[in-house]
Amino acid sequence: MSNEDSDFEDKIQDAIANPQNMGEMADADSVGTVGNPECGDMVRLWLKFDEKDGKKVIDKASFQSFGCQTAIAVASMATEMLKGKTVDEAKELDSSDLSKPLGSLPPMKIHCGEMVEGALREALKGDSDVSEAPGETSQSPGNTLLGDMNQPALKKGKLKVVKLEE
Repeated sequence: MSNEDSDFEDKIQDAIANPQNMGEMADADSVGTVGNPECGDMVRLWLKFDEKDGKKVIDKASFQSFGCQTAIAVASMATEMLKGKTVDEAKELDSSDLSKPLGSLPPMKIHCGEMVEGALREALKGDSDVSEAPGETSQSPGNTLLGDMNQPALKKGKLKVVKLEE
């Protein structure tokens, strides 16, 4: 294992051992969800806004993730990175910016950063709009990510979550 790979793995393990801002945010102003319930990779990001110097800024961010350790680590670090950013600054961030604290993601893990970016884009679409059409509750701040995975409309195949032994 190269030194760069070892450093990446150490950063992932540190982020997993002490994830920041993990969990639902009941009073969120905006929510974004991306992923595929068939393969089990999903990320939901909650944002709470404030106003500073006449600009809308992200006051708090939290996440839930079903996916690999890298997706959890990127989401955790992204929630910290987003605090204090204006909506426009947050819209400029891409997956490489959001995963930068971990270092360069290996090619097979790039999708983890892209999922977090996608959840951020979804949350920023309406800035503070979490209203939805009747019957659509997948991005309501009160719903859980697991609940969304269990919705009949999202189930096209069967999903089985298996904990791997190390």
